[in-house]
Amino acid sequence: MKIPVKNPYNGSVVGEVVGSSREDVDGEIERLRKGQERYGKLSSYKRYEILKKTADIILERGEKFAETIALESGKTMGEAKGEVDRATQTILLSGEEAKRIKGETIPYDSIPSGEGRRGFFIRVPVGLVGAITPFNFPLNLVAHKVGPALAAGNAVILKPSTKTPLTAMLLRESLVEAGLPPDVLSVVVGSGGEIGEYIVSHGDIRVISFTGSLAVAERITRVAGMKRLLLEAGSNSACVVMGDADMEMAAERIVKGGYALAGQVCISVQRVFVEEDAMDEFLAVFIPKVKRLRMGDQMDGDTDVGPMITKEARERVLSWIEEAKKDGAEVLCGGNPIGDTLLEPAVIAAADESSKVMSEELFGPVVVVNKFSGIDDAICKVNRTKYGLQAGIFTNDLDVAMRAIEGFEVGGVVVGDVPTYRADPMPYGGVKKSGIGREGPKFAVEEYTEIKAVVFTSVH
Repeated sequence: MKIPVKNPYNGSVVGEVVGSSREDVDGEIERLRKGQERYGKLSSYKRYEILKKTADIILERGEKFAETIALESGKTMGEAKGEVDRATQTILLSGEEAKRIKGETIPYDSIPSGEGRRGFFIRVPVGLVGAITPFNFPLNLVAHKVGPALAAGNAVILKPSTKTPLTAMLLRESLVEAGLPPDVLSVVVGSGGEIGEYIVSHGDIRVISFTGSLAVAERITRVAGMKRLLLEAGSNSACVVMGDADMEMAAERIVKGGYALAGQVCISVQRVFVEEDAMDEFLAVFIPKVKRLRMGDQMDGDTDVGPMITKEARERVLSWIEEAKKDGAEVLCGGNPIGDTLLEPAVIAAADESSKVMSEELFGPVVVVNKFSGIDDAICKVNRTKYGLQAGIFTNDLDVAMRAIEGFEVGGVVVGDVPTYRADPMPYGGVKKSGIGREGPKFAVEEYTEIKAVVFTSVH
């Protein structure tokens, strides 16, 4: 069965891929299992060389990668080129981590029963990794799963989103050209409910690395069995603007963090809390910036905000806006549908905390602005959610920043910028229902290895 890949802006078919069956998955896993046995014995330097060369190939073909990303995901060309640059660094960082996998000595003689014994521990490949990725970062999120897994000596079966499989296939081609054995990485395409779940439940898979919705992440925890799980399940990320902040800079960054990729980013700015005395000043700067954003064809260099991934995704966001309005919220600008998949960037004020635009992951070009009184109130409002991925705060007061760092229940706090900021070497992941484990090459490599203890017993 062939699966068409469509341009979200106009629905045109930009490519097609062959869908995989469960039997196909079984065959690929058997092939990968055999490849794993050989690849796991490859020296760390050779794994580094493969990943380094892959990064070079991605750079050489940057325009092709960017065009493919933009066509299938709806990202603007500028956003797509930025993703290519980031993915190159992610692959490079992964290669460097291949050379840093190490163990350490263990002081067995620190206890009475350890006298006369010496030893250490080493890290070994965990085995076959199942990676499941979403549509919104079809290259860099794949790189964050595949790069560290390969660096650690594992084979990978990758299921990208059916909406954006072409970029993942380009990456595999680049890896194989760089010297990766073909039987170490497989890309299979199919629905999450069938092919994704089959991978998750498969007995030969040792680790599942998933980025996507909370509902699917919770389903994975129920069906995976005895596997290690690395899950990133989204958020409704908050950004706090204190009264002493530079309003111009805060507004500029929140526009960038709230409407990039039409808001379809796990750490997109969704909830903004502004100190009550500064609300009017902030909105006076923020709203004109939002209104100046240009919507349209993502392939047009003048476009700031491209389409949402599907018409159904846009209709869901529109229904949430209507729900918020019924609950007393005010739409200060935007929120109008254009064409099949465009949504005018919206700003909502005074939304009830129980409304979906506040309590759920919105995943659209909508920012909700509410007031707060003092840093303690801000911390309470930021934490009043089931999610906890990242949060940002704008302030010039170090004491306030430290209270936010200590008080925010999130996996990452960004001071002086939006929660949308992610540096690819950093530990990235959430608390509460935002996920399990951490990505970032250094931290992911640990997830993709097992510790093996070694004991030498004296014969004297």
